[in-house]
Amino acid sequence: MPGCENFTILLKRKTKLQEEIMSVYKVIEIVGTSAESWEDAATKAVERASQTLEDLRIAEVVSQDLKIDGGKVTAYRTKLSLSFKFREA
Repeated sequence: MPGCENFTILLKRKTKLQEEIMSVYKVIEIVGTSAESWEDAATKAVERASQTLEDLRIAEVVSQDLKIDGGKVTAYRTKLSLSFKFREA
């Protein structure tokens, strides 16, 4: 029937949108460290978290600080709030 393809596509999009709206996400805090920069610390934290967590969604920088030793910056630390899709066991 002509036009049915468009209806099927719209129905699939609506179903996917409903799944996104009804999804539940867990939020955790993680801290990454780097000798290079705060950005590198954040990147390392997300990359490490992605090894054990699935479906990561958003990372928000909560705070940044420095480790100082002998008057010199020795490490950059970035604390992130990280969300991922929650799945029932």
